[in-house]
Amino acid sequence: MIRTEDRGGARLVVLDRPDKANALTQGMLAALDGSVAQAGVDGVAVLVLTGNGKVFSAGADLEGMAQGLAHAPEWEILSRRIAGYPGLTVAALNGTLAGGAFGMVLACDLRVAVPRAEFFYPVMKRGYLPQPSDPQRLAALVGPARARQVILAGRRIAAGEARDWGLVDLLAEDAVEGALALVADALGAAPAHVRRMKAMFRD
Repeated sequence: MIRTEDRGGARLVVLDRPDKANALTQGMLAALDGSVAQAGVDGVAVLVLTGNGKVFSAGADLEGMAQGLAHAPEWEILSRRIAGYPGLTVAALNGTLAGGAFGMVLACDLRVAVPRAEFFYPVMKRGYLPQPSDPQRLAALVGPARARQVILAGRRIAAGEARDWGLVDLLAEDAVEGALALVADALGAAPAHVRRMKAMFRD
């Protein structure tokens, strides 16, 4: 349900459970973490996270949530892994982003989305807490007031609004191709140079 593909100097990590809207299981979270870790070992300069189908991810698998997935440490482990990745990370959002899937996307350096994508984080009405790092990361991108609209008020926003807010950097009909075009300079640079440039943005 997680597969990788090397394309044009980038490594794609693909959520591949389209029949379930790429809803995330505990096993998928662990596999994602392993794929990101391996990309780091392999010295991949540009890592792209995307999904197969019309939805990037519906968030957590509902059956898993009933079994305690909401409290699994794998969510935050994955977010930390992506945030700490030494190369450039891009979320290529092939469709809607919901719930717990926000964590990995907010941890990326850049985000590209298809125009039909929507964004919502329905933890308030479902009685769950967001991932610990998500409110701060979202607020850093869109500002505290807008972050509260998404997380506390459960507001659903469209791709155009997400771009205007700063949650999304670019809209493209093909999210992966848009992501690769956006980071073309990094794809043409030496991996060590990409890592040095990325390090300059760390606190």
